[in-house]
Amino acid sequence: MRRSLVCLLPTAFCLLLLPGCAGGWQFGNRSLYRPDIATVHVPIVQSDSFRRNLGERLTEMIVKEIELKTPYKVVDAASADSTLAVRIASESKRVLTETRNDDVRDAETDFFVQMSWSDRRGDLISGGGRIPFAPLLVNISQQANFVPEGGQSLTTAQQEALQRLAEQIVGQMERDILAGCQTPAAQPYYELDD
Repeated sequence: MRRSLVCLLPTAFCLLLLPGCAGGWQFGNRSLYRPDIATVHVPIVQSDSFRRNLGERLTEMIVKEIELKTPYKVVDAASADSTLAVRIASESKRVLTETRNDDVRDAETDFFVQMSWSDRRGDLISGGGRIPFAPLLVNISQQANFVPEGGQSLTTAQQEALQRLAEQIVGQMERDILAGCQTPAAQPYYELDD
């Protein structure tokens, strides 16, 4: 009985793999990303914030995330297959709790960024995600708390929030593997009547 079960499990597993996607199954992180794109250009992140160097710090983190987690290579604009443009639309800090003497006990920093990923022709690329969107900008927000009494500062909270933003931005570059293993260009979810 046990021997037949051991033989039956690998056979069942192989049969489940047969009716896969039209192009066959792919394994590893290459299956998560578009095969028609090999290189990405990441210009310096534009920042609408009055705080200095936020764009440069986020750009550096995005480049590191792309190099670390994707098969894409970050190159200059002339030799890139695609361009990932990001803009910090807003950045704010607010106090969550205070002491009786108005000393900050807990504060929060909040970022709102917009990104667009386009190919060499300028057509927007759908990174993935299960929610259909018009091919405009993808909006991402991130926040981080900090406790000044515990030795944390606004800079450490910004660093944490920017790192999470970089991870979310690069995560948007994954293709939608649940849509038949094919990733078409971004299509609007609405149709215009003529």
